[in-house]
Order: sequence, then C-alpha cells, then structure tokens
Amino acid sequence: MQRDLPGHMLPAATPSPAQAMCRAVMGALNVPAFLHQGGMLLFANEALIRLVGYSEASLLAMTHADLASPEMVSQMAIYGMACLEEDPQPAATEMVLRTATGDDRFVELTARRIDLDGQPAVLSTCQDLSDIRHVQTSLLNMSQVLNQIMDSTPVATFVIDGEHRVTHWNRACEQLTGRDYWDMQGVVEKGQVFYATERPLLCDLIVDGVDMEVMKQLYHGRIQPSKAVEGAFEGENFFPNFGEGGRWLFFTSAPLRNAQGEVVGAIETLQDVSQRRAAEEELMRHRNQLELLVSERTAELNSTHRELAAFMENASVGIIASVGGKITRHNKKFAEMFATDAGSLIGLATQEFFCSAEDYAAFSDVAFPVLAEGKPLQHEMTLRRLDGKQLWVQMIAYVSRIDDPTAGTWWLVQDRSEVRRAQEALESNYERLKETNRMLEEAQNQLLQSEKMASIGQLAAGVAHEINNPVGFVNSNLNSLKNYIDGLLRLLTDYESHEAVLGDDARRQLQAIKQDVDLEYMREDVPVLLRESADGLTRVKRIVQDLKDFSRVDNADWQEADLNAGLESTLNVVNNEIKYKAEVRRNYGQLPPVRCLAAQLNQVFMNLIVNAAHAIEGTGVITLSSGHCGEWVWVEVSDTGSGMSPEVQKRIFEPFYTTKPVGKGTGLGLSLSFSIVQKHKGQLKVQSELGKGSAFRIWIPVSCDDALEAPPPPAEMVN
Repeated sequence: MQRDLPGHMLPAATPSPAQAMCRAVMGALNVPAFLHQGGMLLFANEALIRLVGYSEASLLAMTHADLASPEMVSQMAIYGMACLEEDPQPAATEMVLRTATGDDRFVELTARRIDLDGQPAVLSTCQDLSDIRHVQTSLLNMSQVLNQIMDSTPVATFVIDGEHRVTHWNRACEQLTGRDYWDMQGVVEKGQVFYATERPLLCDLIVDGVDMEVMKQLYHGRIQPSKAVEGAFEGENFFPNFGEGGRWLFFTSAPLRNAQGEVVGAIETLQDVSQRRAAEEELMRHRNQLELLVSERTAELNSTHRELAAFMENASVGIIASVGGKITRHNKKFAEMFATDAGSLIGLATQEFFCSAEDYAAFSDVAFPVLAEGKPLQHEMTLRRLDGKQLWVQMIAYVSRIDDPTAGTWWLVQDRSEVRRAQEALESNYERLKETNRMLEEAQNQLLQSEKMASIGQLAAGVAHEINNPVGFVNSNLNSLKNYIDGLLRLLTDYESHEAVLGDDARRQLQAIKQDVDLEYMREDVPVLLRESADGLTRVKRIVQDLKDFSRVDNADWQEADLNAGLESTLNVVNNEIKYKAEVRRNYGQLPPVRCLAAQLNQVFMNLIVNAAHAIEGTGVITLSSGHCGEWVWVEVSDTGSGMSPEVQKRIFEPFYTTKPVGKGTGLGLSLSFSIVQKHKGQLKVQSELGKGSAFRIWIPVSCDDALEAPPPPAEMVN
C-alpha cells in the first residue's frame, strides 16, 4: 500500500472506480468523516483533521475507537463493529472525541455500512455538538441564575404563562401574600389572593391583550403605561387583606414575548409602599400646615413690605438699589436730590452721578473690596446732579445678600452740602485763628526780642554815655599831663645844663638820684606811655561810638543810613564772637544812602554774622559783601561752615526753629531778621550746600518806608 490522496491508503495499483468514487464523495463533505473496515482508518477528510487536530499520518495510524475520549473508547468500538457486522444503519449516537490538544468535542456520530470492492466498510460522519452543548448549558445556567435572582430579590415577583397559570412565585411574594410557591404553582384563579372576590390581575389583562375600558373599570384610573418598558403598566392601590390594617402596593406588569414577538406570559412585581404613603400623608399634612404658615407669614411680609416701601418713599435721605452698576429702585428723595424734574431714574448707570471717571474709579477702589466681603461701607465725597450741580454727600452701602455680593447693593445717600460748607467755614475760621494766634505769638516773641534788643541798645547807649564822660576828662587830663611832662623834661634839661655850678656834694647827690630813678629810661619811656594811653583812649572812644551807632537810640525813626558803616560797626560789636573762629573778608561795594531803620538792620547783620560764626567748626572764613542794583541795594553774609540740607532751609525762618543744642539758641534770630527785612519791603534769601557753607543775601529798596511801595525787584533778585 502507498499514500496517494490525503486521507487514503491505496494499493500500489491504480484504485478501483469504487475507491475513487468513495474518496471523491468524502473529500466533498463539509462535515468530519472517516472510513474503516474494523481496523485502522482507511481515509479521513479535511473536516475531521480540523476537528480533532491530528495530522493525516497520525489519523491513519489510529483505529476508529482511538478517536474517542478514554471513557468512550469501548462504546465507540462497539458502535463501529455493530454497524459493520450487524445493523448497516444504526441510529445516530452522541460521542465524545478527544482532540490532539486533549480537549473533548461532543459530536453526533452517524455510521453507514457500504460495499467497497465486495468488502463491507463503515462510513462515519460527525456533527459537532460542542457549540450547541455550550448554548444549552449557558441557557440552563441562565435559567438557574434567573430563578435565583427571582428568589433572592426583595421585590415580590410572580410569572404566569399564556394560559394564565402561575409558573414562578418567589419568596418575597410568599412573605407578602402568605401563600407558598407549591400552593400557587399552576394556579389560574389567583385574584382572591389579592382581592375579596375573584377577578383578573394586571398580568392577566396583559396576557389577554390590554383592554383599556376593562382596565379603567377594574382599577378606576389608577393604572398607567410604564415609561420605562414598552407594553408594561404600573399602578398603586390599597389592599386591606394584607397585614394589619392593609398595605399600599406599587405593582408593575410587563409582557413576556417569544422570538416571534408573541405574548407568551407576563411578569408582575409588587412593592410595599405603605411607609412611603404614610410618609407622603404626613408630608402632605406638614405641607398643608406649612402652606398655612407661609400664607400667614406672607401676609405679614406683605404688610411689612408695604410699611417699608412707605418708609423708603417718605424717608428724608435718598435710597437706591443697584445691580450691575444700574439703578433698579429709588425713592422720591433721591430723585429730588439728583434729578431736576424728580422723574424716574431706574436703569440709569450709577457712574452718571460721579463728577468724573477718575472719581468713580477711585471710589470703586475703596468701595468694591469692602462690599465684596459683605461688609457695610460708609463714605463721603462729592457727587453731581444730572444738571451738573455738585453735592457733598454721605453714603452708606450694604449688599443685599452677604453670600452673593453680586446680587445687588442698597445705598443710603444724604445731602451734607450745608454741613460740609459749615464744616469748611469752621475749619477755615479755625485755621485763621491758628494762623492769627501763631502770628500773635510770633509778633509777641519778636516784640519781646525787639524790646530786649532795644533795652540792650538803651543800655549800650547809656554805658557809652557814661563811659564818654570819664574818657573825656581822662583824655583831657592826659593831654594836660603830657604838656606838664614835656615842661618838666625841658626844666630837667635846663637843670642839667647848670650842674657845673653846683658843688661836688650836690652833684654827687643828684647823680645818685638819677641812677636810682633811671632818669634816662624814664625820659625815653614816659612819652611812649603817654602815646599808648592816648591810643587806648582813642580805641575806647571808637568802641563807644560803634555801640552808639549799632543801637542808634538817637535815630529810631526812618532815616537815610550808610549800610556799609552799619555793617562795619556791627562787626566791631560782635568781634569777640568771631575773632577766634573766622577770618573776616570785606568786599563792600559803593552804596547810596538807604532810607531804613538802621538799628533794626544792624540787628539783622548781627544775627547773620553770629550765625555764620556758629556754623563754622574749627576755623573758617566769613565774607561780608554789598552791592547796588538799580533802586535796590544788597548785603550778603557768607561762610565756609557746615551748610544746610534742603529740609532745614525750608524751615529756618520759622519761629522757634533751631538746629542748635537745647539752651544754645531760641530759634527767633532768623525769624525776627526775616520780619525786619519784610518790614523794609525787602527779601532775605539763602543759598546753602551741606559741607560747603551758606550765604544769606538781604535785598533792601533804596527809598522805602511804611508809606511807600517797594520798587519793582531787579532780575538778579528774582532769580
């Protein structure tokens, strides 16, 4: 034998027509098939190879019984041999084939005896039942699961078939109705379980085909189509025979259809909603009570609303409500305050009442953060009416709802323009009183300072007068003494020229006296002493005259004066203050006589010179300068002292302001000097730089007093 076509073991000779025919037929079959004569397989088609997974060679080396699973080998062998030897057409049987991978395949095995070249052979075909078995098993399992679901669900459920017989009655239904499953199985008349008399249930009506008229008669309009399931109905009713006092049940019923869509039964569920109904009834009772209470409260609120509306409309302050920056409500007073015709302002933007966009933005920056936190706002500012007239108002604002600041805002607006004007007038009067008091205090202190300086001047004049008298007769006596000394010296010279006529004793005595008194030295020293004494008296007379010139007690009215001379006399008076600290440099210009109060200007010069000396740490230079410019003259005192910062320069002319240590200055010197210069219709200007020094320049008109106006200032003074 040799292998020819797949599945065939043929003799070496050409196959017979019968064998060729058998091979062709089996190869054309689309079901698994194999051929045997009681021993090894003679042929296996491709369908069998795919089913069991063995190769062709492996199959041809196996008997037909080897195809079965181990527990079915004997049955397989008996079935094949029975067909071969006894019944040529045995009935089909179920068999289990074992695949090459060890899996079992359920098949329906059919065997037919055929004649193959005069010898009996068995042609077996297999119908694979594995998928059908799987579906049957799945359906069985699903049925069991559905039964378990129905039994385990807490919802009472029962099922009837197309003949109205009960097929399912779960445990929840047993507990609800008190009827056992076995009592209800197959029962058709089941209406008395739920009602006092026998009657169709909802599921019966669905099986018979829904008749809405019958349904209305039986259920009085309590049944309605289900929104969830097509063809299903649901309703709610009271069943007095369940439990103590009856129960409210919510029941639903839906049709059960076969594959063709025909109704073959119905399922009905029942839920005990007694507690819900009781809760609903209690809720309804509370609702009725609440509605009554709400009605009463609404009446109270309406009354309060009317009262508040009347109060708001007749309030003496403007009241508005705004949402999104627009007025939604306002009272009559607000309209009177901001509208010329007192018309409606609803819908108008609140920004219209602000004087400018900048004012609105500034107010928003202040108000909105406060209102956004739900806090009340109080603010005063200027607003404007629609006709442009401005009002000073006080605003109080609060949001309608703290949990939602965007819901709206209430504003109370009060016109405080008159109060503001009165307040401003009061503040103005107060400021004027403060300024007047300051000026009075400054004038008083300046007066005290002036009186002090006048007293010093009177004292200096008195001292000068008292000194002048003894200085006068001392000077006169000194001149007389000089004349006497000159005469005595001439007489002594004459005596010496006649010494020769004296005796020796007399000459010796005279010579001893000359030596004792050191006559020669005395003759040389006495004239020197007299000259020095005369110089000292001259200096005393000059100092006394400078004191008189500085105080000018004899010239206290407006008169023409030489400012350079006044500057020089003042320098002599304060020389002791500056001679050890500064070198004084003079740079005087030619000045015309100036109509002024000379004593007061000398006091200004003294203050500036002394301050310059105090500003110098160690030693430095003070420069006194003067000049003439048109109808104005100027005097400048500059120093190389410590200088002043811009902040100090702004305050140096304020009364009582001083940079000196406590007890070293009163802070009135420059203030008094400034007032004196102003009295002369002049100006006192300062230039200073820290670390480099300061320069004070006094500008005075040449001809000016209390009765005359100052001439126009020169450009140099303005700059």
